[in-house]
Amino acid sequence: MLVYLTTFASLSTAGVAAVLNWHQSTTPTCRFALKYSQEDILWDPSGFVSDYLYWEGQFHQHNVAYNADNGMALDGTQIDWTSGAAPDVALSILKAKLNTCLRFNNTYPGFGGFLPWFTADIRDPAPTSDWVNRAPALDNGELVWAVYAAIQALDNNGTPEYRALARQWQVWMDYVKSTASKVFYARKGQVCAVTTLTNQSWPVDHLDQKYACESDDRLDDPYEGELFTWWLQLFGTLREDHKQRLWDAKRAKLVSFWFSSHEQWKILQMPYYDVDIIRRVSDNAERVRTCNSVVTNNPGMFASTLEFHPSQVNRFEIWMTENAKYKSTGKLAYNNSLTKCADPYGSTESTRIDGTLVSALVTWDSKVTTMVALLGGVGDLVRQKMQADGIDQDFLLIADREYSAIFTDLKGETVEYCLPQARVPQVGLVDFAGCT
Repeated sequence: MLVYLTTFASLSTAGVAAVLNWHQSTTPTCRFALKYSQEDILWDPSGFVSDYLYWEGQFHQHNVAYNADNGMALDGTQIDWTSGAAPDVALSILKAKLNTCLRFNNTYPGFGGFLPWFTADIRDPAPTSDWVNRAPALDNGELVWAVYAAIQALDNNGTPEYRALARQWQVWMDYVKSTASKVFYARKGQVCAVTTLTNQSWPVDHLDQKYACESDDRLDDPYEGELFTWWLQLFGTLREDHKQRLWDAKRAKLVSFWFSSHEQWKILQMPYYDVDIIRRVSDNAERVRTCNSVVTNNPGMFASTLEFHPSQVNRFEIWMTENAKYKSTGKLAYNNSLTKCADPYGSTESTRIDGTLVSALVTWDSKVTTMVALLGGVGDLVRQKMQADGIDQDFLLIADREYSAIFTDLKGETVEYCLPQARVPQVGLVDFAGCT
């Protein structure tokens, strides 16, 4: 099974701490979404959020969300429509994950501590056949900032065991700071979308080890790919003139030509909303998304998601998904999704808006982004560590400079978010066993 250390797998500490201190007096039904009206959620969403978090918590199990033997996250798991059974939740994920990362780097030092896509059905993962001597910058950008937040969460706990683990993760993180530029930076401000290396078994400083961009594709998007640009800016070994070129190279694409909240991962991971112009642009994007759903009679919101056949990706509005919806309006759209997307592990990937089919797949991409969004993201943790590291002002100044230069006249900021009007029909779709 294909896996990688998914963005939020390593920062689960913060969410787990909150969940461990919260207890449901009664177990909500799997189909809890049906009991909440639009008025209920607008008036007080706390009950809906509590029920949602309870069921999403069922996803975090061995062989569902991760492999307990090595702590690594499973990218997606197909649900058994008949039983939906899964083993018990394993303990000490972050410890197992760190040990696995260290073993992986010892075996495949050519990746410089970073990760390709790899198999996880064995104790010691190996690159999948199509990722031998190849590494993606985007996923690793999500990874490094996830670890950055997790270290701060561990430190905030204050107990010796947690802080000791934080220090161990810090050693790993300091290493990938030192290798990031060599592995992924090309030249003239360009970051390789995918890097090829001569031999994954050779160390980074091997005389014959070479790194190059696999194709003409560069990581210059304004979405989650920007996370790796920040890593090079704040922690890379680049000269100052090359750091400036990072932003010169990607500025032309700052105004994007499509939108999906799947691409807004960066806002969940870094304190972007501390920059006023970025918050305003993002809020405008959500205005457009919510109102577009009303105009197109869509009970959910547009996103890139897997449909009934897991090998296919459908970007059109006959499918709706849960990917990281915001604020009260987002909760309403999400509740619409859950009337059909609910399963014994919380939510599935997507449902058709006519209610006739549902994707029997559970993935980190759609599930954990939503959970982290409802919990407020990890920007507070990252901000706290940035301040301790003395890099917070650099982040704020550069982010404000880049966005303010492009977005000079925002329109529609007084427009209200559009409340969803369409609903998913409750047709006779066969339910998951044990989900009522």
